[in-house]
Amino acid sequence: MVTQPHKPRILIFSQRNIFSNALFRASLHEFEDIISQMDSAQLLAPQADISNSRHTFAKRFAFHVPIALNPGIPTIQLKEHFDLFLAICGAPGDLLMVNAVSNWRNVCKTSVCLIDELWVTQMADYRHFLRVLRRFDIVMLYYSQSVKPLSDQIERQCTFLPPGVDAIRFCPYPERPRRVVDVYSIGRKSEITHGTLLRMVAENGIFYLHDSIAGDQAINLMEHRALLANVAKRSRYFIVNPGLIDRPDKRGDQIEIGNRYFEGAAAGTIMVGERPQNTEFERLFDWPDAVIHLPYDSIKIETVIDELDRDPEKQDRIRRTNVVQALTRHDWAYRWEAVLKTVGLEPMPQLLERKERLKRLADAVM
Repeated sequence: MVTQPHKPRILIFSQRNIFSNALFRASLHEFEDIISQMDSAQLLAPQADISNSRHTFAKRFAFHVPIALNPGIPTIQLKEHFDLFLAICGAPGDLLMVNAVSNWRNVCKTSVCLIDELWVTQMADYRHFLRVLRRFDIVMLYYSQSVKPLSDQIERQCTFLPPGVDAIRFCPYPERPRRVVDVYSIGRKSEITHGTLLRMVAENGIFYLHDSIAGDQAINLMEHRALLANVAKRSRYFIVNPGLIDRPDKRGDQIEIGNRYFEGAAAGTIMVGERPQNTEFERLFDWPDAVIHLPYDSIKIETVIDELDRDPEKQDRIRRTNVVQALTRHDWAYRWEAVLKTVGLEPMPQLLERKERLKRLADAVM
């Protein structure tokens, strides 16, 4: 008798073919891939040319009128039924794309929209985009301080879902590659701290790896993600700061936890930077020395590094603890488990198998 494959129970609306190379979306695509490994899921990833006039007009129109025009994606009519429709969005403007699926409320028992970047300061301008969220049963946000304001605005259940990481990909064990990069810095940076590190390069010969060109596109997004992981687990110190730390004009008073904290911990780096004044951060990174606090725009990074370099045992403890905490708390497996619990679905064996693999790795590290 031929065993029939399981009918997919999860439908993931992915924007990977629309924003295929956008750097900040790499972790979202990683989450989609891990879900597909852990569950019976079907990926729905339409294509659209966001450079065309139709997309531009639809987006501009939505800022002024409560009508969501199709931005240039052929309408999708679902024919099969699913237990969960999961739409993953990088930013509120992405919500226009979700309208390409015309009947998901009729064929999916439950619906969830996950949004990566949504600031409270944006909500008024994006109010017509956010109306799309009223069609969902649950909205999940990476930004904890946006949860209540959004819930009040759209009158729907909104919850905080922390970012995560492929802790297995980022884990430096069991290979334990040499940490040949002294300091690794990605994305936004303090020019003051950056200048101090450049001086340390000139005077002390440290290997400081940082962005030297501007751009938000990768040649191949998942190859870029793999490269980030491989460099991070070969780095001694990793610069971390809250999201949009240098843009209070955009983030307002919000202090949110960026992906770098999860990536740095998973790779076993010693994270140096701002410790976010955010209650969720204190819950998620509640172990000693999770982040060596260095105020943004500080010139004291050389002092911090020198002190830690004189204490190899402390360095080893920090690295091991960071890796173990990531393996046992911050892998995408735990985020997917939280989604399933929220919507009342049981985990599949593949999720339990991944959690067991994570546990074995964590046991080996300690």
